[in-house]
Amino acid sequence: MAEETNKKDQDPAKSSAAKKDTAKPAAKAATKKEKPPKLEDKPFSEFIQEHYLPALKEAMASEGIEDLDLTFVEQGVPIKSANSNEPCWQVVGKWQDGDRAFNLYFPDEDITGQKAFSYSTYGNKPSTIESFMIDERRVNLELLVMYTVQRLNAQKWLTRN
Repeated sequence: MAEETNKKDQDPAKSSAAKKDTAKPAAKAATKKEKPPKLEDKPFSEFIQEHYLPALKEAMASEGIEDLDLTFVEQGVPIKSANSNEPCWQVVGKWQDGDRAFNLYFPDEDITGQKAFSYSTYGNKPSTIESFMIDERRVNLELLVMYTVQRLNAQKWLTRN
């Protein structure tokens, strides 16, 4: 009986199965790929410059705006009642030789934080600033682009009624 027990302990099929069982979790862990971070989790300026600006330019081109000039700058808010000494990150868009312009403000330097919007025509400074995307719980690239285009369309700058 002792011989049978020793034979079971030395059974090559069982010992190789045991080796495979311990090798599987290690192999799975080694081959499991890490998910890349979401676009929205990237640093603020990287997200805006590398993802938002190109996506917005493409969306505006699909609306027929080919001469859009987009810049991402940190500057004072160009409205009389605002404190222009306090810089704020802004996406500034202009087209039709500057006859149409808008600013999208990010005072918190975060796409999920507060955002504001202003627009102007014919090179004038904007007269009002309004909140932007205040009811959205989540913010991603697609929503940010969609709401920007939607807001510009509300001015009848993209399509007519």
